[in-house]
Amino acid sequence: MARPGFYFIEPFTEDFLRILRVEKVLFQGRTKHQLVHCFESRIFGKMLFLDGKIQSAEVDEGIFHECLVHPALLSHPRPQKVLILGGGEGATLREVLRYDCVKRVMMIDLDRQLVQISRRYLPEWSKGAFLSPRVKLLFREARSYVEKTKHKFDVVISDLTEPLRGTPSVPLFTREFFTRVFEILGDSGVFVLQAGSADPHYFHFFGSCARTLKEVFPIVRPYWIFMFSFSLPWGFVLASRAVDPLKLGELELGRRLAERKVRGLGYYRPKLHRTLFSLPPYLDRAIRSGRVLEDKEPFIWEA
Repeated sequence: MARPGFYFIEPFTEDFLRILRVEKVLFQGRTKHQLVHCFESRIFGKMLFLDGKIQSAEVDEGIFHECLVHPALLSHPRPQKVLILGGGEGATLREVLRYDCVKRVMMIDLDRQLVQISRRYLPEWSKGAFLSPRVKLLFREARSYVEKTKHKFDVVISDLTEPLRGTPSVPLFTREFFTRVFEILGDSGVFVLQAGSADPHYFHFFGSCARTLKEVFPIVRPYWIFMFSFSLPWGFVLASRAVDPLKLGELELGRRLAERKVRGLGYYRPKLHRTLFSLPPYLDRAIRSGRVLEDKEPFIWEA
């Protein structure tokens, strides 16, 4: 149990641990689906951990969520219907709602208690987004929803936890699931997912996600950022039916931000856009050597 003045040990893997000093405990306990720790750190501010792994920190959650959301929504010529998978803290939803052209957001999260905890202890993440009349929030398994829905979406955003053994995230990173996401997208549809660590050692999940998406989508653009609170570079993959984020120049991106009334960003900007997609050679190799993830042989993150 974390206590003020104690140290929280985060087991990234059995070979890599991080130790963080706890200044104030906000919440700790187990929901129906996962173990939750929420506390304050002198360096990182408020922090959220699920099953012992960091999900968000106040110091840089804006960097993560802006980079997850804006390349995808700006790539689409006019996003109006958005589906969010996961993202229980509400920050992904917050960023999507910056776009006045977005008329409807469907958010699917398995853990009702986590959303409640986040709204109470991390209100800075959602900033009232859950109260928007444009939002419909459903508490159910993401795969079940995607497989059964009759709706079409312009953008689908996957803000899910890594596939730890025995968790509901495992079947949400396979060719079969990505194929169904492709089917529920409109003609210019865009899919983006957070794809885990992109460092020189723990890159296999990132590489395999990108490799698998190449089996399904005609346009696949992996990208990355450095996350101070994760102590690692972190990967994302944007996949599209028809639009290419690399064909958007600074002027067009700026025009779209202004036209869609997106203001107040703290990290993402048009000048940064193309650099996000510039990968080092080791990540190019990781994608080429990544395996195609399937339901019968999914990726299991060993922590």
